[in-house]
Amino acid sequence: MSRFLSARFADLEAYVPGEQPQDMQYIKLNTNESPFPPAPAVREAINAVEIDRLNLYPDPEGRALREKLADHYGVKLENIFLANGSDDLLNFFFMTFCDEERPVAYPAVSYGFYPVYASLYRLPHTEVPLREDFRLEPEDYCGIGKNIVIANPNAPTGRAIGVDDIERIVRSNPDHVVMIDEAYIDFGGESCLPLVGKYDNLLVCQTFSKFRSLAGGRLGFAIGSPALIEDLDKIKYSTNSYNINRLTMAAAIATIESHEYYVNNSKRIQSNRTYTVEELEKMGFETLPSKANFVFTRCPKVDGGTLYRKLKARGVLVRHWDKPEIADWCRVTIGSRTQMDAFLERVHEIVKEAE
Repeated sequence: MSRFLSARFADLEAYVPGEQPQDMQYIKLNTNESPFPPAPAVREAINAVEIDRLNLYPDPEGRALREKLADHYGVKLENIFLANGSDDLLNFFFMTFCDEERPVAYPAVSYGFYPVYASLYRLPHTEVPLREDFRLEPEDYCGIGKNIVIANPNAPTGRAIGVDDIERIVRSNPDHVVMIDEAYIDFGGESCLPLVGKYDNLLVCQTFSKFRSLAGGRLGFAIGSPALIEDLDKIKYSTNSYNINRLTMAAAIATIESHEYYVNNSKRIQSNRTYTVEELEKMGFETLPSKANFVFTRCPKVDGGTLYRKLKARGVLVRHWDKPEIADWCRVTIGSRTQMDAFLERVHEIVKEAE
């Protein structure tokens, strides 16, 4: 830390992204990326014509992309806000709607950026404990009188709650913004987007990084009432008006037009998820029910940290945290069948060593 860092940030604990070591070729099952490339139309969209236009700023409104999203989801242009990945969306949520008078609440075991943003903006915040088996209990948020952000499905657990439960939370907090982070909704969950037309305090956040295979493109979007979108735009135009680059917007439009390609990929991932869970159970693992493109699992014979380190030594990366309540568990991204077979083979070796 330099002597020039603002004192406001001296105690800030930054978010730690999933590791990407370069010392060898790894099977990456630690950052929830899609194992499949973007649709062929995406390659065609990022063409010489678009590259030749890189000397020009992109459309700050992202109008063509927003129109495509509006048509796809059956909403209006003024319901959509674009951001540089869903992390950027979360940043705008915390910056735009939360302050000393409007604190924020989120699950105690969830996406690691929530407490980072709360700390970055010096916000009063409440970390709501999960219940037994890492279940999120909607009643814990009903009438809480705070802004709320909930990942559904949750990360790293993979558990999801129903749209009826989300509606109860939104309806019982009419004077506060509820953001539902649906980064993983397309792997078996049920989106609460239909509720946006009923509630002006609901903001639904999605990403192109997982289901749509554009993690490297950095694109997220939020859908909410026109008033919420106007608030977000006010902050965007006060920070970075050109936050989505030209090539990403071209790729995203082609992605939406190739929707069936990604639906089929999701079905393959869900099939591989079922297969992986069944194979882990044969080796004695306990795995939470998941609606995401990952599973949260533990082995009674090998603690989470040891499993992570031994897999890494064998060329497979999974995600592990040292937080006491989840230290026994590892989060495993669901990749291709070949990747999952390689993972399971190495897990079998590690379990055998422990017996």
